[in-house]
Amino acid sequence: MKKLSTFLCVLFLSALLCSCGNTEQAQIAATTLPVYDFTQAICHETDLQVVRLISEEVSCLHDYTLQVSQMRAMEQADVVILSGAGLEDFLELPKEKNVIDASVGVLLLEPHCEHEEHHHEQDAHIWLSPKNAMIMAQNICAGLTQQYPQYADIFAENLERLIMGLTSLDVYAENNLSQLKSRELITFHDGFSYLAESYDLTILKAIEEESGSEASAAELIELIQLTEEHDIPAIFTERNGSTSAASILSRETGVQIYTLDMAMAGDSYIEAMYHNIDTLKEALG
Repeated sequence: MKKLSTFLCVLFLSALLCSCGNTEQAQIAATTLPVYDFTQAICHETDLQVVRLISEEVSCLHDYTLQVSQMRAMEQADVVILSGAGLEDFLELPKEKNVIDASVGVLLLEPHCEHEEHHHEQDAHIWLSPKNAMIMAQNICAGLTQQYPQYADIFAENLERLIMGLTSLDVYAENNLSQLKSRELITFHDGFSYLAESYDLTILKAIEEESGSEASAAELIELIQLTEEHDIPAIFTERNGSTSAASILSRETGVQIYTLDMAMAGDSYIEAMYHNIDTLKEALG
Protein backbone atom coordinates (compact mmCIF):
# COMPACT_ATOMS: atom_id res chain seq x y z
CA MET A 1 0.00 0.00 0.00
CA LYS A 2 1.26 3.42 -0.93
CA LYS A 3 2.23 5.54 2.07
CA LEU A 4 -0.22 8.31 2.76
CA SER A 5 1.17 11.83 2.74
CA THR A 6 1.73 13.61 6.04
CA PHE A 7 -1.17 15.99 5.67
CA LEU A 8 -3.55 13.14 4.87
CA CYS A 9 -2.48 11.27 8.00
CA VAL A 10 -3.02 14.38 10.10
CA LEU A 11 -6.34 15.13 8.44
CA PHE A 12 -7.97 11.73 8.76
CA LEU A 13 -6.26 10.24 11.83
CA SER A 14 -6.96 13.36 13.85
CA ALA A 15 -10.58 12.94 12.89
CA LEU A 16 -10.56 9.46 14.40
CA LEU A 17 -8.80 10.56 17.57
CA CYS A 18 -11.01 13.54 18.38
CA SER A 19 -13.87 13.23 20.84
CA CYS A 20 -16.49 12.79 18.13
CA GLY A 21 -18.03 9.56 19.30
CA ASN A 22 -20.20 11.16 21.97
CA THR A 23 -23.63 11.11 20.39
CA GLU A 24 -25.12 13.07 23.29
CA GLN A 25 -23.04 16.16 22.44
CA ALA A 26 -22.80 15.88 18.67
CA GLN A 27 -24.02 18.90 16.72
CA ILE A 28 -23.49 17.18 13.35
CA ALA A 29 -24.63 13.72 12.28
CA ALA A 30 -23.07 12.29 9.10
CA THR A 31 -24.66 9.17 7.67
CA THR A 32 -21.84 7.07 6.19
CA LEU A 33 -18.04 6.79 6.24
CA PRO A 34 -17.27 9.06 3.25
CA VAL A 35 -19.38 12.03 4.39
CA TYR A 36 -18.27 11.45 7.97
CA ASP A 37 -14.58 11.55 7.00
CA PHE A 38 -15.06 14.63 4.83
CA THR A 39 -17.01 16.39 7.58
CA GLN A 40 -14.46 15.50 10.21
CA ALA A 41 -11.66 16.84 8.04
CA ILE A 42 -13.52 20.11 7.41
CA CYS A 43 -14.37 20.54 11.11
CA HIS A 44 -10.78 19.89 12.24
CA GLU A 45 -9.62 22.38 14.91
CA THR A 46 -13.15 23.56 15.68
CA ASP A 47 -15.15 22.53 18.74
CA LEU A 48 -17.89 20.99 16.60
CA GLN A 49 -18.71 17.40 17.43
CA VAL A 50 -19.51 14.96 14.63
CA VAL A 51 -21.10 11.53 14.94
CA ARG A 52 -21.25 8.84 12.28
CA LEU A 53 -24.69 7.28 12.14
CA ILE A 54 -23.93 4.08 10.24
CA SER A 55 -20.77 2.27 11.32
CA GLU A 56 -21.78 -1.35 10.74
CA GLU A 57 -19.95 -3.47 8.18
CA VAL A 58 -22.39 -2.93 5.34
CA SER A 59 -21.89 -2.81 1.56
CA CYS A 60 -25.20 -1.13 0.77
CA LEU A 61 -28.19 0.34 2.57
CA HIS A 62 -31.04 -1.56 0.92
CA ASP A 63 -33.79 -1.98 3.51
CA TYR A 64 -31.57 -0.50 6.22
CA THR A 65 -33.25 0.37 9.53
CA LEU A 66 -31.79 2.75 12.09
CA GLN A 67 -31.33 1.55 15.64
CA VAL A 68 -32.81 3.55 18.51
CA SER A 69 -29.42 5.03 19.42
CA GLN A 70 -28.88 6.12 15.82
CA MET A 71 -32.31 7.73 15.66
CA ARG A 72 -31.61 9.56 18.90
CA ALA A 73 -28.27 10.85 17.62
CA MET A 74 -29.90 12.09 14.43
CA GLU A 75 -32.71 13.81 16.31
CA GLN A 76 -30.31 15.55 18.68
CA ALA A 77 -27.99 16.81 15.95
CA ASP A 78 -28.34 20.36 14.68
CA VAL A 79 -27.27 19.29 11.19
CA VAL A 80 -27.58 16.00 9.30
CA ILE A 81 -25.20 15.42 6.39
CA LEU A 82 -26.33 13.00 3.69
CA SER A 83 -24.31 11.32 0.99
CA GLY A 84 -27.42 11.87 -1.13
CA ALA A 85 -28.50 10.66 -4.58
CA GLY A 86 -31.14 8.49 -2.91
CA LEU A 87 -28.74 6.49 -0.72
CA GLU A 88 -30.51 7.49 2.50
CA ASP A 89 -34.10 7.13 1.29
CA PHE A 90 -34.76 4.99 4.37
CA LEU A 91 -34.34 8.03 6.64
CA GLU A 92 -37.40 9.89 7.87
CA LEU A 93 -36.04 13.34 8.54
CA PRO A 94 -38.28 16.02 10.07
CA LYS A 95 -38.89 18.96 7.74
CA GLU A 96 -37.37 21.41 10.19
CA LYS A 97 -34.05 19.53 10.36
CA ASN A 98 -31.06 21.26 8.76
CA VAL A 99 -29.84 18.88 6.06
CA ILE A 100 -26.75 19.08 3.84
CA ASP A 101 -26.98 16.92 0.70
CA ALA A 102 -23.41 16.20 -0.43
CA SER A 103 -24.53 14.94 -3.85
CA VAL A 104 -25.71 18.31 -5.22
CA GLY A 105 -24.10 18.95 -8.61
CA VAL A 106 -22.81 15.40 -9.10
CA LEU A 107 -23.65 13.86 -12.48
CA LEU A 108 -25.48 10.65 -11.59
CA LEU A 109 -25.21 7.37 -13.46
CA GLU A 110 -27.93 4.81 -14.04
CA PRO A 111 -27.59 1.54 -12.07
CA HIS A 112 -25.50 -0.98 -13.98
CA CYS A 113 -26.93 -4.12 -12.45
CA GLU A 114 -30.05 -5.85 -13.79
CA HIS A 115 -30.19 -8.57 -11.13
CA GLU A 116 -30.79 -6.31 -8.12
CA GLU A 117 -34.48 -5.99 -7.28
CA HIS A 118 -34.09 -3.14 -4.78
CA HIS A 119 -31.71 -0.84 -6.64
CA HIS A 120 -31.89 2.92 -6.48
CA GLU A 121 -33.36 4.78 -9.46
CA GLN A 122 -29.90 6.27 -9.95
CA ASP A 123 -26.54 4.95 -8.85
CA ALA A 124 -25.93 6.43 -5.39
CA HIS A 125 -22.32 5.27 -4.90
CA ILE A 126 -20.93 8.61 -6.00
CA TRP A 127 -18.00 8.79 -3.55
CA LEU A 128 -16.07 6.07 -5.39
CA SER A 129 -14.98 8.75 -7.86
CA PRO A 130 -12.39 11.04 -6.23
CA LYS A 131 -13.62 13.91 -8.41
CA ASN A 132 -17.14 13.37 -7.07
CA ALA A 133 -15.68 13.23 -3.57
CA MET A 134 -14.26 16.72 -4.14
CA ILE A 135 -17.73 18.01 -5.07
CA MET A 136 -19.17 16.34 -1.98
CA ALA A 137 -16.53 17.96 0.23
CA GLN A 138 -17.28 21.38 -1.27
CA ASN A 139 -21.00 20.91 -0.67
CA ILE A 140 -20.40 19.92 2.93
CA CYS A 141 -18.11 22.90 3.49
CA ALA A 142 -20.65 25.31 1.98
CA GLY A 143 -23.45 23.91 4.13
CA LEU A 144 -21.41 24.02 7.31
CA THR A 145 -20.27 27.57 6.58
CA GLN A 146 -23.88 28.65 6.27
CA GLN A 147 -24.76 26.92 9.53
CA TYR A 148 -21.64 27.96 11.47
CA PRO A 149 -20.31 31.17 9.87
CA GLN A 150 -17.96 31.78 12.81
CA TYR A 151 -15.78 28.92 11.52
CA ALA A 152 -15.78 29.99 7.87
CA ASP A 153 -12.02 30.60 7.66
CA ILE A 154 -11.15 27.32 9.37
CA PHE A 155 -13.57 25.42 7.13
CA ALA A 156 -12.02 26.98 4.03
CA GLU A 157 -8.47 26.08 5.08
CA ASN A 158 -9.47 22.52 5.96
CA LEU A 159 -11.34 22.13 2.68
CA GLU A 160 -8.24 23.18 0.76
CA ARG A 161 -6.18 20.49 2.48
CA LEU A 162 -8.91 17.91 1.93
CA ILE A 163 -9.12 18.74 -1.79
CA MET A 164 -5.33 18.38 -2.00
CA GLY A 165 -5.60 14.91 -0.50
CA LEU A 166 -8.38 13.86 -2.85
CA THR A 167 -6.45 15.28 -5.81
CA SER A 168 -3.44 13.20 -4.79
CA LEU A 169 -5.70 10.16 -4.67
CA ASP A 170 -7.01 10.91 -8.16
CA VAL A 171 -3.51 11.41 -9.58
CA TYR A 172 -2.35 8.16 -7.98
CA ALA A 173 -5.26 6.34 -9.60
CA GLU A 174 -4.56 7.88 -13.00
CA ASN A 175 -0.89 6.94 -12.81
CA ASN A 176 -1.57 3.35 -11.77
CA LEU A 177 -4.62 2.53 -13.88
CA SER A 178 -3.84 4.23 -17.18
CA GLN A 179 -1.80 1.36 -18.67
CA LEU A 180 -3.64 -1.74 -17.48
CA LYS A 181 -3.44 -4.82 -19.73
CA SER A 182 -7.14 -5.49 -19.21
CA ARG A 183 -9.75 -2.75 -18.77
CA GLU A 184 -12.89 -4.87 -18.44
CA LEU A 185 -14.45 -5.88 -15.14
CA ILE A 186 -16.94 -8.38 -13.80
CA THR A 187 -18.06 -7.34 -10.33
CA PHE A 188 -20.26 -8.92 -7.70
CA HIS A 189 -21.64 -5.67 -6.40
CA ASP A 190 -23.46 -2.99 -8.36
CA GLY A 191 -21.54 -0.11 -6.88
CA PHE A 192 -18.33 0.39 -8.80
CA SER A 193 -19.58 2.26 -11.87
CA TYR A 194 -18.22 5.64 -10.77
CA LEU A 195 -14.83 4.15 -10.00
CA ALA A 196 -14.74 2.42 -13.38
CA GLU A 197 -15.92 5.46 -15.33
CA SER A 198 -13.34 7.70 -13.67
CA TYR A 199 -10.45 5.67 -15.05
CA ASP A 200 -11.80 4.44 -18.39
CA LEU A 201 -12.67 0.93 -17.21
CA THR A 202 -15.66 -1.02 -18.51
CA ILE A 203 -17.94 -3.12 -16.33
CA LEU A 204 -19.09 -6.00 -18.54
CA LYS A 205 -21.46 -7.36 -15.91
CA ALA A 206 -22.38 -6.55 -12.32
CA ILE A 207 -24.18 -9.13 -10.20
CA GLU A 208 -25.79 -8.05 -6.95
CA GLU A 209 -26.34 -11.01 -4.66
CA GLU A 210 -28.42 -10.90 -1.52
CA SER A 211 -29.62 -13.60 0.81
CA GLY A 212 -32.29 -15.56 -1.02
CA SER A 213 -31.49 -13.81 -4.30
CA GLU A 214 -28.35 -15.46 -5.64
CA ALA A 215 -27.24 -15.44 -9.25
CA SER A 216 -29.31 -17.70 -11.48
CA ALA A 217 -27.95 -20.56 -13.59
CA ALA A 218 -28.50 -18.46 -16.71
CA GLU A 219 -26.51 -15.59 -15.24
CA LEU A 220 -23.69 -17.92 -14.26
CA ILE A 221 -23.55 -19.31 -17.80
CA GLU A 222 -23.43 -15.76 -19.16
CA LEU A 223 -20.64 -14.86 -16.75
CA ILE A 224 -18.60 -17.89 -17.78
CA GLN A 225 -19.04 -16.98 -21.45
CA LEU A 226 -18.09 -13.34 -20.86
CA THR A 227 -15.01 -14.34 -18.88
CA GLU A 228 -13.78 -16.65 -21.62
CA GLU A 229 -14.71 -14.44 -24.58
CA HIS A 230 -13.05 -11.34 -23.15
CA ASP A 231 -10.12 -13.21 -21.57
CA ILE A 232 -10.91 -11.69 -18.17
CA PRO A 233 -7.97 -12.21 -15.78
CA ALA A 234 -9.82 -11.49 -12.52
CA ILE A 235 -13.24 -10.98 -11.00
CA PHE A 236 -14.15 -8.69 -8.12
CA THR A 237 -16.28 -9.16 -5.04
CA GLU A 238 -17.08 -6.56 -2.38
CA ARG A 239 -15.55 -7.11 1.04
CA ASN A 240 -18.91 -7.28 2.83
CA GLY A 241 -20.79 -8.98 0.01
CA SER A 242 -21.61 -12.51 -1.05
CA THR A 243 -18.94 -14.65 -2.76
CA SER A 244 -21.20 -17.53 -3.80
CA ALA A 245 -21.42 -16.86 -7.54
CA ALA A 246 -17.85 -15.56 -7.71
CA SER A 247 -16.57 -18.82 -6.25
CA ILE A 248 -18.45 -20.83 -8.86
CA LEU A 249 -17.17 -18.61 -11.68
CA SER A 250 -13.61 -18.87 -10.40
CA ARG A 251 -13.85 -22.63 -10.14
CA GLU A 252 -15.25 -22.97 -13.68
CA THR A 253 -12.87 -20.57 -15.41
CA GLY A 254 -9.76 -20.50 -13.22
CA VAL A 255 -9.81 -16.70 -12.81
CA GLN A 256 -8.70 -15.28 -9.50
CA ILE A 257 -11.05 -13.50 -7.11
CA TYR A 258 -10.07 -10.07 -5.81
CA THR A 259 -11.88 -7.95 -3.23
CA LEU A 260 -12.82 -4.30 -3.68
CA ASP A 261 -14.09 -2.00 -0.95
CA MET A 262 -17.25 0.13 -1.21
CA ALA A 263 -15.60 2.54 1.26
CA MET A 264 -18.91 2.72 3.09
CA ALA A 265 -17.79 0.86 6.21
CA GLY A 266 -14.45 0.52 7.95
CA ASP A 267 -12.22 3.21 9.39
CA SER A 268 -10.93 5.30 6.49
CA TYR A 269 -12.36 6.36 3.13
CA ILE A 270 -8.88 7.27 1.88
CA GLU A 271 -7.34 3.93 2.82
CA ALA A 272 -10.25 2.05 1.23
CA MET A 273 -9.79 3.95 -2.02
CA TYR A 274 -6.04 3.35 -2.16
CA HIS A 275 -6.78 -0.32 -1.55
CA ASN A 276 -9.14 -0.36 -4.53
CA ILE A 277 -6.61 1.26 -6.83
CA ASP A 278 -3.83 -1.08 -5.76
CA THR A 279 -6.15 -4.09 -6.13
CA LEU A 280 -7.20 -3.12 -9.65
CA LYS A 281 -3.59 -2.59 -10.61
CA GLU A 282 -2.55 -5.99 -9.25
CA ALA A 283 -5.51 -7.85 -10.77
CA LEU A 284 -5.59 -6.27 -14.22
CA GLY A 285 -1.90 -5.64 -14.69
